[in-house]
Amino acid sequence: MARRDVSRGAEVSLLSARKFWHALGFPIVEDDDAMFTEADLMALKSVARLVREQELDEETALAMTRAFARTTDRLAVWQTQLMAEALAEPHTEAALDEADARAAPDLAAARASALKLADMVDELEPLLIYAWRRHLTAAISRMLADADPDASSEGVQRVVGFADLVNFTSLVRRMTERQLAVLVQRFEALATDIVTAHGGRVIKTVGDEILFVHIEPLPAAAIALDLIDTMKEDEVLPDVRVGMAYGPVLSRLGDVFGTTVNRASRLTSVAPAGEVLVDDALATALATMSGFETTALRRRTLRGIGPVTPSALRRAAGGRTRTTREPSDSGEPGEPEPSSTREATS
Repeated sequence: MARRDVSRGAEVSLLSARKFWHALGFPIVEDDDAMFTEADLMALKSVARLVREQELDEETALAMTRAFARTTDRLAVWQTQLMAEALAEPHTEAALDEADARAAPDLAAARASALKLADMVDELEPLLIYAWRRHLTAAISRMLADADPDASSEGVQRVVGFADLVNFTSLVRRMTERQLAVLVQRFEALATDIVTAHGGRVIKTVGDEILFVHIEPLPAAAIALDLIDTMKEDEVLPDVRVGMAYGPVLSRLGDVFGTTVNRASRLTSVAPAGEVLVDDALATALATMSGFETTALRRRTLRGIGPVTPSALRRAAGGRTRTTREPSDSGEPGEPEPSSTREATS
């Protein structure tokens, strides 16, 4: 079908049909090109029903569509790459030279992956719906828990953490593309498992860094120290450093923004390898809880944030969390420039 046929079948304007197609992230198609199928017609009808029966305005319906598009695009690319890697000829570490450093699979692996994924699609689709419903339920629960009439208009309270691989730039220069892919994939898998095991949420991973949030300080502290310990024990990965802050965040488009996020990012920039730095708000919250101890370090000025007294976080030897203080030094120079990843996130 052409776009005109689809818009007529869904009883929407040609302009609305074009907006929907763009919201899905698909390339521009001329109105008379026969590029559409019954599936496209049914999808457009679904969006039209959202507007008519659920009393959503068109802009909100298109935003919901955009959310599906961005998420499923990344999901599809991720899964095709995983399948191609799984079906590619095995390589030993000794064979990982520059000849193997290509981002795309060879033609045989690509064809085998295409056939395998086409074979599996009917089994994968119900899993996608199941996972989405479970995550939607969890998101609704968090939204209801955050709906406190006494809450500040600045945002919801969260512990925000960044975990950053140390010396990643120098590693990139020494590794092939394939070795780098193995390292990044292993880091993402381990870090995600640790965050979710403690009830946290991974907001995103960008190469050498993971951004996570948690509602509660105690499990957030456990996440940070587990990340440190796990990477130290791993033979493939370098050490990580973690920075965490506690305070209001603005949640939009599945991401988090605000001063709390920026403060956590800047703390990560100055954290030594294999250590966790937290802001004063999180150190204060942990002071009433068992299992961890914080040691306040010298006061320093973080770029774009101002004066901050970071605290080193460690597991307590026993008993309640202890908080100790070192002398303040307001003359501490600012921290090194943050990485471009953190800059973009902030």
